[in-house]
Amino acid sequence: MEWSTELSGGLLRAMPDAVLVLDAGRIVLANERAEELFGWAAADLRGRSADVLLTESSRTEVPGTSWQRHAGTSGPVAATMQRRDGSTFPAESSVSRVETPHGCRVVVVIRDLTEQRRAETERARLCDEADTHRSQRLESLGQLAGGIAHDFNNLLGVIVNYTNFVIEEASSQAADLAAIAADARQVLKAGERGTDLTHRLLAFARREVVRPRVLDLNEVVAGAREAVRQAIGEHLQLIVRLGDRLPPVSCDPAQIEQMLVNLAVNARDAMPSGGRLVIDTERFQAEPGGAVPAGDYVRLRVADSGCGMPAEVTERACEPFFTTKGSGSGTGLGLATVYGIVTQAEGQIHLASEPGVGTTVTVLLPAGSAEPAAAAPVPEPAARAGQGETLLVVEDESALREVAGRILSAAGYRVIAADSGPHALELAARHHGDIDLLVSDVVMPGMLGKELAERLVGQRPATRVLFMSGYAQPVLASHGTLEPGVALLEKPFTAAGLLSAVRRRLDG
Repeated sequence: MEWSTELSGGLLRAMPDAVLVLDAGRIVLANERAEELFGWAAADLRGRSADVLLTESSRTEVPGTSWQRHAGTSGPVAATMQRRDGSTFPAESSVSRVETPHGCRVVVVIRDLTEQRRAETERARLCDEADTHRSQRLESLGQLAGGIAHDFNNLLGVIVNYTNFVIEEASSQAADLAAIAADARQVLKAGERGTDLTHRLLAFARREVVRPRVLDLNEVVAGAREAVRQAIGEHLQLIVRLGDRLPPVSCDPAQIEQMLVNLAVNARDAMPSGGRLVIDTERFQAEPGGAVPAGDYVRLRVADSGCGMPAEVTERACEPFFTTKGSGSGTGLGLATVYGIVTQAEGQIHLASEPGVGTTVTVLLPAGSAEPAAAAPVPEPAARAGQGETLLVVEDESALREVAGRILSAAGYRVIAADSGPHALELAARHHGDIDLLVSDVVMPGMLGKELAERLVGQRPATRVLFMSGYAQPVLASHGTLEPGVALLEKPFTAAGLLSAVRRRLDG
């Protein structure tokens, strides 16, 4: 047929969708895409009712002959279609009526919707997953905020009330100096607990300042043994097994000791009636294709014979402020801190626990190639007193600025105080003498301490810089280490700590 030959030319072969030509509901022509889609050869389709391509349920809704009635309608017709082997797929068809020399024919263009439906399903799944993750993040943030508020409110309650006791006792005509000193010590203890809590939070968030060096993990574990012993008490058996010829690792030894003590405290609380705590080290080789990236590691395991945890508790054990201990028995930051320390060191952590058997925490630290270097002791300055040097102290918190100025002035330094970076630059411009040291907060509104230091040193190259901050991210390089040449005094600081840092920076 000339008409059939014309329609089956290059145009139909180029169509991305299946094309059928119907005459009174029967197929008279099918393109190559129709053959691929339905699994029928074009010769086998010719003469058959179009119903053969529809599932039984679809035939009642869109019978083959109904395409004749749908010809010329504006929208596509949805249907479930079937292949020769009986498999089905979702599709939509667009129907047109064509006048030919052989009479009226119906042309049906059929599009396979399988990939589209799969994409829609996947998109819906991802949206549901994102909603779930968003809810979980909000729940975790709520738990974190609640835990911080709870612990700091307790600390503030101690600080506020004991400070009132000090004021009342100092105002009394018969002031008891011993009682005033005892109450002041309670304020100091509460402040120290707040400092420790802040450091734990920063470690969990991987925002703690770390000072890594290449070291032998066995030496760090051996050096922390006494601290671990003190943490667990005498009623528990401590066993330490150190592996032979471990490769070096790059870590902050103070953080490793903190991690061991935190794990020891958790183990102690899980063994109130006694038990044993085993700490062992070993070389570990991770093979390709496993849960851990392939490579050499040093494995540190801390295992206890305590009460263990069920699976639902183990899954949440590293969340901040999540704890199963009674009120006042724990902050819920022990394992969260360990998690932060390990991940900041680019390591892996795994927690395995079983009720009635105990808990094992496995830490994998990437092995390095350099030889461990001996820790260079930081010498304390022989004297902390000033010799009339001029210090530019910049701190936006007025009370803390006054504290720093009072400490430094009393030690013999000349102090110029500013509440912001622009104010500091203005005072420096008006100062005709030397400025020996800039002591600046890191995070301040308007101008960060780093920018202030760059601008001031650009004008006064001889001026040295000491940063002070409780959140030093703007002066940190990767993985929480300090940028080269940066000196940092972490807040909150003591008078001794401030004077030592200033003297060391001036003399160094």
